[in-house]
Amino acid sequence: MKIQIKTTVNQDLLSVWEGFDLTLFKALAPPFPPVVIKQFDGCMKGDVVHLVLNFIFFKQDWISNIIEQKNSEHSIYFIDQGTILPFFLKYWHHEHRLESQQTGTVITDNIDFNTPYLLTDYLVYPLLYLQFLYRKPIYKRYFQ
Repeated sequence: MKIQIKTTVNQDLLSVWEGFDLTLFKALAPPFPPVVIKQFDGCMKGDVVHLVLNFIFFKQDWISNIIEQKNSEHSIYFIDQGTILPFFLKYWHHEHRLESQQTGTVITDNIDFNTPYLLTDYLVYPLLYLQFLYRKPIYKRYFQ
C-alpha cells in the first residue's frame, strides 16, 4: 500500500533539512501509541532509528535503517527501511523528500507498507494515513 502526503512550509530547503533532527522527530510523534525513542542517529545513510511503541498492555520495537540519502541543488531525500517492525507491519519503506520551491519547501512523505494480510492492509491504511496527516500542522509550525 502507498501513502503520499505533501506539506509546503515557508523555509528554504537547507533550513528545513537542518531541522530534521531529534527535536522534530519527537514533535512528530503521534499521541497514540506513546513512543520511546531508544536510538536516533539522524537522517544519513547508515543511521538507525529504534522506537518502542507502547500499546498499554504490550510494547513493540520498531527499528529502521536509513538506507539512502542524497542531496542536490533543489532537493534532498532520505529513505528509512524497517528492519524490525511491530506485529501489524510486514514491510516499511519511507522516503522523506524535501523539494525547493519559490515559496519555500515541499516536504513529501512517500510511504510504502504492507501488513501480513491484504485485508489488514486496508484496515491499517486509514490509521497510518491519519498518523502522517497529523504531521502537516507540526511541520508548518516547526518551519515557520
